[in-house]
Amino acid sequence: MAFGQASGPPARAKQLEELLTLLREAGHDDFRDARGPMGFTQRQAAGKFTHDEAATFIDALAEARDRGEFADPDAPPAEPLAVPPSMPRVKPTRMPPAEAKLSNAEQTLRKFPSSLLAAELQRRGWVVMEP
Repeated sequence: MAFGQASGPPARAKQLEELLTLLREAGHDDFRDARGPMGFTQRQAAGKFTHDEAATFIDALAEARDRGEFADPDAPPAEPLAVPPSMPRVKPTRMPPAEAKLSNAEQTLRKFPSSLLAAELQRRGWVVMEP
């Protein structure tokens, strides 16, 4: 199997439509927008799921909706939905693991808003864009 290829039959169009509907109810625009919070791979962010992957995400999102975890569109943003346990979640390399002890500098930086940090990086010559 080639790198990044699905390991099973592709999801049906009806499954993808249902998954996209649930993602939109959860406050996401599309698969790519939900990539980080849902833990989608690059392939999944492009809307390519196996039958089993789509079913797992649909079940998790439907359960979250039934528990009332979907945010009100007018409310401030909340924590992202948890990734289903059967789906591996890749930790971003730029974030330290939760169990790692943060240095004083890291603790201080976490208190600053992202816009301020991005502005400082741009001042130093970096190119910055939202995830």
